[in-house]
Amino acid sequence: MMSADLGKGPASITSSVAVNDGKWHIVSVEVSRRLVSVSVDGLSPESVPVKGNQLDVDNRLYLGGFPNTATSRRINVSSSFPGCVRSASLNGASLDLSQPTSQSDVAACFTKDQPGSYFNGSGYAKLIHDGYKVGSDMSVSLEFRTSQSEGVFVGISSAKVDAVGLEMIDGQVVFNVNNGAGRVSVRSIGQMLCDGRWHRLLARKTKHSLSLSVDGRSYTAPNPYPQSTSAETNNPVYLGGFPVGVKQNCLSISSSFRGCLRNLQLAKSHLSATLYVSSAHFLVGVTPNSCPVA
Repeated sequence: MMSADLGKGPASITSSVAVNDGKWHIVSVEVSRRLVSVSVDGLSPESVPVKGNQLDVDNRLYLGGFPNTATSRRINVSSSFPGCVRSASLNGASLDLSQPTSQSDVAACFTKDQPGSYFNGSGYAKLIHDGYKVGSDMSVSLEFRTSQSEGVFVGISSAKVDAVGLEMIDGQVVFNVNNGAGRVSVRSIGQMLCDGRWHRLLARKTKHSLSLSVDGRSYTAPNPYPQSTSAETNNPVYLGGFPVGVKQNCLSISSSFRGCLRNLQLAKSHLSATLYVSSAHFLVGVTPNSCPVA
């Protein structure tokens, strides 16, 4: 969709060609004194008339999104573009995308990619900003692929001691829970899981036990504190790491995850919530909608 206003009312044109197929497309748009037009992949332009004589704008050009401090009356979506852009030009002059005046959460495009979210080992994603209540029973499920032997998967921690943490240590998955009386852990055993292949894990907390399943192999640990069965949290969910200064009572390491995550879900009782990294409250070092093919 191309929209413009030359001072006498908006004009918009939407192309009839679908472009959400994962393939490269060439898009050309033009605003003249009479028409607003858009062309996709060299097809004949589609146009609508526009009224006015002058395009009176400031000297800023935003590509792929715009900061919260910016305002636009002609942008109909608020989410950033989840994909790749190349060979951009304005009025015939090429734009050097490698040297923008400023950028935020922009990463390189992968030559070959697959579904998932790529964490480059330097950051994290912050979700459920208003707080997640772990309570007595909950589970975390996800798929991961990494070649690193250490890294944070998930951390949810109160300011006190109540918390849950899911991490990789020495090539094995470790699930930690503290219901207020002390940390309880369960750990996978066997082959190293930092082999660059996809693995599926499910970590479940109940009142009286912890369980961990990795690629269908299960591990359990009882809760040795029967008087303490609920993790009282109301805190954000951190994926792949956490910022300096944020306390995480059930993570033994602070190393950010490097690799890919997909199909993330938090569940308790009959409620299940899919975690979409692209909708995170804050992202750094994360490509939310794409993973490089190994």
